[in-house]
Amino acid sequence: MDRRELLAVLGTGAVGLAALSGREARAAHTHRNHHQSCDACMEACIKACGECAKICNEMAAHCLEQLCEGKGDREHHAKSHSLGNDCQAFCVLSAQMMARDSALMAYSCGACAQACKACAEECEKEKGSEIMSECAEMCRKCEASCHEMVKMLKA
Repeated sequence: MDRRELLAVLGTGAVGLAALSGREARAAHTHRNHHQSCDACMEACIKACGECAKICNEMAAHCLEQLCEGKGDREHHAKSHSLGNDCQAFCVLSAQMMARDSALMAYSCGACAQACKACAEECEKEKGSEIMSECAEMCRKCEASCHEMVKMLKA
């Protein structure tokens, strides 16, 4: 077996294990008798986190481009770029924690809400930029969704 075949076998095995563990996690989640409202809240929060991560990446790329070209307020773009990257990381972490029904997801969702708030506040400082206002809007939605998720988990 050559190296390429070995890597293909290992890759296929890893994908299979990931699929099985996801199925088992969903089955365990279903058997815990969570309320439908909690499941709906979690699904909405996972979706909001995913959408927020996407727009934060786009906004961070925009800010990096502005910095490279020397356009606009360099300090604002640098701060927005950094906050966008941080917000995206918290969104991805929270979505992953919720997807596997982690016992620690309330902490990641709480931190995600704070990161979204900080990112939105910085994006709102730039008037007239479509990407910045879209990012601020999505960050506010994700912040609210994460707060709702934390509230639901503490109930």
